[in-house]
Amino acid sequence: MEANKVSAGKEDQGMQNPGGQIEKPVGSHFMESMLPKVVKRRVHALKRLQVQCANIEAKFYEEVHELERKYAALYQPLFDKRRDFVTGTVEPTDEECVWHSDREEEEELAEEVKEKAAIEDAKKEEAAPREDPKGIPEFWLTIFKSVDMLSDMLQEHDEPILKHLKDIQVKFSEPGQPMSFTLEFHFESNGYFNNAVLTKVYRMKSEPDDAEPFSFEGPEIIDCEGCQIDWHKGKDVTVKTIKKKQKHKGRGTVRTVTKQVPNDSFFNFFNPVKASPDGEMDEDSEFTLATDFEIGHFFRERIVPRAVLYFTGEALEDDESFEEEELEEGDEEEQDDEDDDDDEGDFDTKA
Repeated sequence: MEANKVSAGKEDQGMQNPGGQIEKPVGSHFMESMLPKVVKRRVHALKRLQVQCANIEAKFYEEVHELERKYAALYQPLFDKRRDFVTGTVEPTDEECVWHSDREEEEELAEEVKEKAAIEDAKKEEAAPREDPKGIPEFWLTIFKSVDMLSDMLQEHDEPILKHLKDIQVKFSEPGQPMSFTLEFHFESNGYFNNAVLTKVYRMKSEPDDAEPFSFEGPEIIDCEGCQIDWHKGKDVTVKTIKKKQKHKGRGTVRTVTKQVPNDSFFNFFNPVKASPDGEMDEDSEFTLATDFEIGHFFRERIVPRAVLYFTGEALEDDESFEEEELEEGDEEEQDDEDDDDDEGDFDTKA
C-alpha cells in the first residue's frame, strides 16, 4: 500500500590526512565554514538543487497518494465481500472456499482428530443439536487480541463491544483536498452506543519544511481527530465512577461524593491528544500522540489489507520473522564493533 523509500546507509567515514592517520569527522557547519569562499559558493548552489529535489520528491508522494486512492476503489469490492463473509450476511460458495494449503497433511490429520471428537460429542449431545455459528465469530476481536500493539490498548470491558465490530475501512482524501486518510470502524446495532460508524481522521503533510528542508523523508502524520461516541446511559467504558468520602472541617460530619474519572479503554482511541499548533507539548503528550500515529498507520498499512492473515496468525509469524532478522543483523553489527575494538587493543609493544 505504501511506497517504500529506502535510504542508503553510509558507514561513518573519517578524513584521510597527508600523514596517513584517520581523523574524526568534524561538524557540518564547521566543515562548511572552513571551505574557501569560492567553494562555499558552489556548495550553496548544490543545496539549492537539493531543495528542488525535495520538492520533486514531495510531488512524487502526492501522486502515490492518488494511486492509493485509485486502487483503494479496486480493493473495496473485495473488502465488502470479506465483510459479508465475516458477518454471515453471505455464505461463500464451494468454489470460493477452495484453498490449497501448504499444511494440508497436518490439517487432514487434525480434521481426523476433530471428527473423532465430534462423534464423541454427538453421542453426548444427541438431545441438544448444536447450531452452526454465523459467519466468522469475533473476527476483529481475535485480531485485536493477537496483535501486541492493539492488545495493549484492549481492556476486558472493551471485548463485549468489539464483538459487534463488523468491518474496518480506510478512506483516502479526495483529489484537491489536503492529504489525509480516515479509519472507519463499522458496528452492528448494540447495547453500548448509537453510532453505526466510529471514525478517526489522520491529517498528513507531504512537503519540505521551510526551516529544515533537508529533513524531508516523505509524508508524515501531523494531526488526528476522533469522533463523539453517543454512549447509552451507564455504558461509557471510557469513564468510571468512584466514591470518595469528605469530612467537614468545622462540623466533623462525613459525606460520600461520587465523580467520574477517565478509565483505560480502547475507545479512548477516538478521543486523541491534540497536536499543539505551536508545537509545544510535554513529553508524555508527545509520546502518546506519536504512538497514536503509529497505530493509525498500522491499521492502514497492515491490519485492514491483511486482516485474515492476522486472524489466522500467519501475518504475526511474518512480523516476528522480520523482527528476528533485524535483531540478528543488529547483533552481527554489534559483534563486529566489539571485534574492531579488540583489534585496536592488540598491538606489538616491541614495534
